[in-house]
Amino acid sequence: MNEKILERSQVSDEYKWSVNDIYKNDECWTKDYEEARKTADELKSFKGRLGESSEILCRYFKLNDRLSIILDNLINYAHRRRDEDNRNAVYQEMCGRLSALLSDISDACSFEVPEILAISEEKLSRFYAENTDLSLYQLYISRLQKRKEHTLSEAEERIMALAGQMQEAPDTIYSVFSDAELEFDDAVDSNGNKHQVTHGTYIPLMQSSDRVLRESAFRSMYRTYGKYKNTIAAMLTAQTRQSLFTARARHYESTLHASLDRTDVPVSVYHNLIEAVHNNMEYMHKYIKLRKKLMGLDELHMYDLYTPVVQDFDMKITFEEAKQTVYEALAPMGDEYRAVLKEGFENGWIDVYENKGKTSGAYSAGAKVHPYVLLNHKDTLNCEFTLAHEMGHAIHSYYSNKNQPAVYSDYVIFVAEVASTCNEALLMEYLLKNTDDRKQKAYLINYFLEQFRTTLYRQTMFAEFELKINQMTESGEGITAENISELYYNLNKTYFGDDIVVDDDIALEWARIPHFYYEYYVYQYATGYSAAIALSGKILKEGKQAADNYIKFLSSGCSKSPIDLLKLAGVDMSTPDPINSALGIFNELIDELEKLLA
Repeated sequence: MNEKILERSQVSDEYKWSVNDIYKNDECWTKDYEEARKTADELKSFKGRLGESSEILCRYFKLNDRLSIILDNLINYAHRRRDEDNRNAVYQEMCGRLSALLSDISDACSFEVPEILAISEEKLSRFYAENTDLSLYQLYISRLQKRKEHTLSEAEERIMALAGQMQEAPDTIYSVFSDAELEFDDAVDSNGNKHQVTHGTYIPLMQSSDRVLRESAFRSMYRTYGKYKNTIAAMLTAQTRQSLFTARARHYESTLHASLDRTDVPVSVYHNLIEAVHNNMEYMHKYIKLRKKLMGLDELHMYDLYTPVVQDFDMKITFEEAKQTVYEALAPMGDEYRAVLKEGFENGWIDVYENKGKTSGAYSAGAKVHPYVLLNHKDTLNCEFTLAHEMGHAIHSYYSNKNQPAVYSDYVIFVAEVASTCNEALLMEYLLKNTDDRKQKAYLINYFLEQFRTTLYRQTMFAEFELKINQMTESGEGITAENISELYYNLNKTYFGDDIVVDDDIALEWARIPHFYYEYYVYQYATGYSAAIALSGKILKEGKQAADNYIKFLSSGCSKSPIDLLKLAGVDMSTPDPINSALGIFNELIDELEKLLA
């Protein structure tokens, strides 16, 4: 665990993604950058003309599609290069140029929505009848019409577009601050050995069986964030204020309504999640009580939550072993799905190991050339599941890009987390099925329980926190480090119950969560997990037909609403039933673990 973090140049090429599959070099990027500018100018020439004829409207849409493909390449090259090492000024500058270009394009095309909405239904019907190519964009146009009351005048839309680059500032500043600027004190284990604390090493340190090391890493992390809590609170204030600006400018009831409307998800889904989790909070408290008992502790602390309750057992899994196990576990998906998985493993989709300056965590980016997956692999069971998770996203992108035209290829995040978590559920079922070792089975069930705790309960807690801080901004109540720390601390007390010491330091955890800058993002982990548990069960129980329906879902991009897409796969997220069902499984697993370790 006490490993040295390498410079990017010291990492073997076989463990790096192939960004040159997009552009051979920076000069090629610059050439396309100029092409994008020219295309944007060409789009601008359509201003005032979209309602003239079906031919002109169709030409505009096709040119817009062409620009979207160029931008996809520009964005993925610049951001993937930057994320390799956030200290690299060349790619920081490239991302800055790109951000400015996107703002300019948004400004240049701000006439689009008001002009399209000004075209009468009668004229649009005539356009569709006389130009069959235009029918491809009928769904896109109908979605614009649904948001007519939130669309502004051409002049106002231009102002909104010009504000776009400024609205990215809180996320950009936080990312640079947290990933490139912050340094943490070394953690010290029970033998006095030092261990480097980074975003990538923190969770492995928290999973250590050495309690002294866990507490030391915990204190190091939050001591550092505590030094800058007021600065980070100011960043978060800026984030909620920019969300409120957009919501009010577009005449939405709240920031929540504005955000979920963009992805066509009913606000009731968000509230259903929080309500369902609160109604099943007893299971979380039951699990915490069992964890305290199994660990034999007089006091369970927040830094005791990640270490396995099965003592003297560990699963060290190399990246090569993780790939093979994930491949075998996803056999129920069918040969076609696994062929895509193998393609990703072998052909430069994945950036595997942590290096200095590299973006922390893990993600998948669905580039047109092929998806890109960022990992910070640490030879742990958690990292094996992360591989399955991110490849779920990647294969979703692959199918969507392959089967949908550009205008419908970008699926929304609400369904994305289903594709990733379904892979994790199938991996867990495979691992449990393929061990007769009582201790290993208990270890795996404990890990499964932790997935429920961290994904369904914890992400819902994040969602509740995010909703409350936005409501504070909406009501005019100022956000300070003190009042949101108090809010976050009390939420931890509610979610974790009375059988744990809620350490004061945990009140600052909000400061290290980048997802709060993604605007109502985190709830989708919890809803996605619930849907994935249901769908993985269907695939295992019903076989090929369920797997085929699932691949149809993956291939559908955003050609239907998120709720309808999931119904296509076989689950209805407009009700709390999948959440209640998943939490029922969580309760059963708690009982099974207690019996195994009795």
